[in-house]
This record gives sequence, C-alpha cells and structure tokens, in this order.
Amino acid sequence: MMNLARWKVILVVLATVFGLLFTLPNLLPAKVRDGLPGFLPKSTLHLGLDLQGGSRLLYSVDTVALRTEKLTNMAEDVRTGLAGKTIAFTDLAVTNGEIAVRITDPAQLNDATTLLRRTLGSPLAGNSGARDVTVSSGADQRIHVAFVKEAFDAEASSAVEQNIEVIRRRIDQMGTKEPEINRQGKDRIVIEAAGESDPDRLKAIIGQTAKLTFQMVDETADPEAVAAGRLPPGDEVLVSTDGHAPSYVVKKRAPITGEMLTNAQPGFDQQGGGGALVSFRMNSLGATRFADITRQNVGKRFAIVLDKKVISAPNILGPIPGGSGQITGNFTTESATDLAVLLRAGALPAPMKVEEQRTVGAELGADAVKAGTTSAIIGLVATMIFMLLIYGGLFGGISLIALAVNAVMIIGVMSFTQVTLTLPGIAGLILTLAVAVDANVLIYERMRDELRSGKNLISSMESGFARAWGTIFDANMTHIFSALIMFNLGSGPVKGFAWTLAIGVFTTVFSAVLVTQVLLAWWFKAARPKTLPIA
Repeated sequence: MMNLARWKVILVVLATVFGLLFTLPNLLPAKVRDGLPGFLPKSTLHLGLDLQGGSRLLYSVDTVALRTEKLTNMAEDVRTGLAGKTIAFTDLAVTNGEIAVRITDPAQLNDATTLLRRTLGSPLAGNSGARDVTVSSGADQRIHVAFVKEAFDAEASSAVEQNIEVIRRRIDQMGTKEPEINRQGKDRIVIEAAGESDPDRLKAIIGQTAKLTFQMVDETADPEAVAAGRLPPGDEVLVSTDGHAPSYVVKKRAPITGEMLTNAQPGFDQQGGGGALVSFRMNSLGATRFADITRQNVGKRFAIVLDKKVISAPNILGPIPGGSGQITGNFTTESATDLAVLLRAGALPAPMKVEEQRTVGAELGADAVKAGTTSAIIGLVATMIFMLLIYGGLFGGISLIALAVNAVMIIGVMSFTQVTLTLPGIAGLILTLAVAVDANVLIYERMRDELRSGKNLISSMESGFARAWGTIFDANMTHIFSALIMFNLGSGPVKGFAWTLAIGVFTTVFSAVLVTQVLLAWWFKAARPKTLPIA
C-alpha cells in the first residue's frame, strides 16, 4: 500500500476524466451542448423505444407469395427450355404450389421430362446428386414441377434473414439510430425504431418489396385480344402509375434488375420542368445490357417496373452507354427520396405483411425515465446510509466515491458507444450500482479478519485486496456469463438489460478494486494511521 504502482493512479485518473467528459453532455441543455468546443464530446445516452417513444412493427414474411414468385419465374424457364428443343406444349401454368405443363406429342414426353430434370433447379446442399425441385410425369401427358419441401423451407428461412438485413439498411439510410430488428419465430420480424414518430412512412419504406425490373413494352400486342385475355406467349399486363396509360403489355423477361444498380439518388429534372426524379447507375453487367438493349430497340418503349407496377415507360431515343439513367414519373420530393432509399438498400427477397403496428409516445418514456431516476436515487441513498453506518465516514465515504466513479463510467461508456438504454437497462443500472459495494464489503471484511489474526496494518490492507480478489472475480464472472446468455438468447428489452449489466460488471470491478485501492493508499500516506477505523 505504501508503494502503489504509478500506472494504477494514472489509469484511475484517466478513467474518471473519461467518464466525466462523456457523462457531462447528458446534464447539459441541447443549446449548451451545441456550443461546446469541437474537441469535446457531445453524444448523449441513446434512449430506446420505451424511453423516447417511436414505432414498433410486426411483420410476417409471406412464404406462399415467395413460392409463387419463384415458380412463376421457373415457369418461364420451362417455356424457354421446351421451345428451344422444339417440344410442343400447352396449358403451362402455376397451380396449387407447382408448375404443370402438357406435352402435346406423347413421343416427346420422356425427352421433355429428362430435359427439365437436367436444367431446372439447383443441386441440394450436401447432396450434389439431387436437386431442389422434383419433375414428374402424370396422366394426360402432363409434367409436374414442384420444390422439395426441405429445400424450400431452407430457402424461406434464408429469405427471412435477408429481409432483416435489407430492412436494417433501409432504416439506417432514413437516419434512425440503433433500430431493433429481431426475428420472432419461424417467419416473423419485429422492428422497433426509437424516435421515429411516423409509422406510416416507416411502414412504406420497410414493407415495400422494391423489386425493380426493366422490361420491354410489347407494342405489337393486339389491344382487343389483350382486353379479351389473350396475351402473346411470354407477355403480361402490368398496371401503370405513370399517368400516361392505365396499363402496359410487357415482356415477362427482365434483362435488367435492381440487383445491377450500384447507386440511386433523388434529384430534379432540369430540362423537363424541374420535377422530382431518381438518377441511377449500374454495375458493369447492367451497363453492358442497358447499352445493348437501348441500341437494339431505338424508338421502342422500355418499361421501368417497381413491384409489378410500371412507374415509367419512356421511348428509347438512342443508345445509352455508361450504365446511368433517370427514372421520371409522378414523383414528389419525398417519394423520389424514398424510392432512392429503397433502390440503394435493395429489394426484399420475400414480400411481407403487417401483423401489428404500435406507436409509443414520448410522454410514456419521460415518465419511465423519471420513475427510474427516482428509484436510482432511493437505492443510492439507502446504500450510502448502510456503508456509512457499517464502515464509518472514512472507509464508507471512500466506497461511495468509488460508487460515484462507477456510475459516471457506466454512463460515459454508454454515451461513448451509443448503446441503447432501455427501461430494463435502467433496472440493470440500478441493480449494478446497488450491488457494486459488495466488492468493498468483501475487501473491508477481509482486512478485519487479517487484523484479528495478528497481522500488522500494512499487511492486513494488502491481504484484504489480494485475498478478496478471487471471490470478487468469481462473483462477477457469473454476472458476465448471465449477461452473455441474455444478450444472445434474448431480444429487445432483455438485450438492453444485458448490455447495462455487462458494462456495469467491468466498471464495478475497476472502481471497487483500483479506485478504492488508490484512495486508501493516498489516505495512508497522508495520515500514517496506527489502527484502521474499521478494526
């Protein structure tokens, strides 16, 4: 104790200064924080949904629509494959979760079945000899194509995880900090966006599939035949929102898709009246295809399709090299910004449906913060009274100083790392501070035991820290393990509690051991006592 290592003193001073600097902004009004010098921290605690209000949405991933979409795309592969081998067929359709097609010539049935088995689907994971689709022939020369259940279940599960990543990118680009996005059950996703008070805009950004395709308009289609429901092979009718036509007949094949975009930004049409638009840029593959298509189809219409709705169908005036272009339509500034966000974040692999929508008001969070603050003050006062009564003004006061440093460090670390503080997190903070003095109690009681055994003053103080350390370490390791389990297996509020608990473990050990040791060493050097006040 007489020869305290200098690094311990330096570490305690730096940790205390760090905690004070990053805690201070939480105590200052916003105008004062904005006026602080640039080198001083200005970040405050990031409050969760339950403390500052915001929006909570519960989505279910529509795996049925995902299956239908994949089968529809595969049906086009069936059409192309059979036509390429001049195999005549009729009644190609997606029904009851499978593709059905009738081969006109019975002599070609085996050839068609073999062809489709060889070309459709992908190898199964872990079994290269099998594929993720089954192809079987049935009565009336019909071939049935369906997904293997296990393979589709794995793909649907993967689509849920990909949806979560796309949602996270979209919310991040909206400027919302630390959104809580968690999977719930097999096909549900919970989104909590603290501070986002407009759930309708959030829902519009999150829930839109945003699948962008570029498809050629089929201007040779007979309007009367289309009105009667007789479409040319490989065509489809899509509703239009461009204000020029109610719908368009377009080719189902999409040579360019949103996955080929590398950037999208909102802007204004400087030549056509100043309306809002979205400019985009493609990768090398998209740029090559875009240049080829525009060169081969000058004078024709090229439909820009978003989620099966034509948002623009401009005429191709000439070849467009370079892979950049503009999307014009009936855009407002906000809708153009939102579309750019969607295109940059990417399309959702699977469509989603809203199951629950909830908005949490900021007033509820303010009440929770007030109640939590009151609880913390009551707990701290009770702890102070206990330590002062049991260990006196000196040793009890040193414990309380260490406790104050602990609180400042916890808030400082959470402000610095922008960890979200939730209502359960406040509970974790109160719990951490309430039990933080346990380490001091262990150290002080060990000192008493050493004095009773006949050791001198210095040896008793050193043994108090040395021998209590093992118990302190073991006790806090169990807290860390508990926090890790809650963080990995829990979600939302449970994670908030685990974060605060984990940070509190490290700061508690630091303050109870190092801070207390430094303060006692300074007192010992200054006072040169003959006995300990707690003996």
